[in-house]
Amino acid sequence: MVQKEEIKEIFKIRQGDANKGDFGYVAIMGGCLNYSGAIKLANLSCSALRAGCGVSKLIVPKSLSNIVAPYLLEQTLFTIDDEESHMLFSKEQIDEALKKVKALAIGMGWGQGRDNQKILTYILENYEIPVIIDADGLNTLSSMDKEILTKSKCKIIVTPHLKEFERLTGIPIEEINKHKSEIAKKFAQDNHVIVLLKGKITIITDGTEELQVDRGCAGMSTAGSGDVLSGILVGLLGYNEPNVKTIAAGAYLAGLAGELAEKETNDISMIASDTIKNIPNAINQIRNYSGEKHER
Repeated sequence: MVQKEEIKEIFKIRQGDANKGDFGYVAIMGGCLNYSGAIKLANLSCSALRAGCGVSKLIVPKSLSNIVAPYLLEQTLFTIDDEESHMLFSKEQIDEALKKVKALAIGMGWGQGRDNQKILTYILENYEIPVIIDADGLNTLSSMDKEILTKSKCKIIVTPHLKEFERLTGIPIEEINKHKSEIAKKFAQDNHVIVLLKGKITIITDGTEELQVDRGCAGMSTAGSGDVLSGILVGLLGYNEPNVKTIAAGAYLAGLAGELAEKETNDISMIASDTIKNIPNAINQIRNYSGEKHER
């Protein structure tokens, strides 16, 4: 299991003359009208900032702009033309949205728009940035030829829960549960991606290296917790290399922040924004690691 001392360097103290450009512009692309909340989209972009990126940009369908904007404070907003709240493919708008962007998370609350495959394909074929594919991004990918993954210029990170991984691989959940590590590693190796397979024990692998994270709590079983994780991951990729260690650090940070949030609230009342509020506390704990044994 990943321990604090293994990931401490990712959260090193910053120099006094640092500026936002040093820590990366990241983007989060998703949302549609049927998605259950503008607040969750805002949480995504907020968790990216809390994880340390310089600028967090939320890319949403144009028809959602007035709904989402009131929940954004430090984050920025970019809109894409849409049809019935589903994004339409526009090379020009995508290119404008992704200017200066160092890492992208795509798919959260995206829905099943008719242009989703075109948008995902264009990004994977034309950008050389880390791309986290989650939620409806994974559903979109599941219906596509997986050859797009091996041909992509991007460093791709897929973050499925078990049902999403079943759709992605075609392997029944029962079989995945018996051989999680082996199946995750093979999928990562065959498709040249990093897999973060969510669970009580979260597995992170690129097909060669594997790390496991056991942080988290029952209070995180609430709407938006997966979004917070995606936000943290893309935030870390704003200023860290897209490798197994960085992704494992994100999973550890999310789980530890959730544990701290549950202590402040309880396992019943806790909501996803409680986890976000505790990201700073979790980073402080990781930084202050002094050789103590792994505690829960």
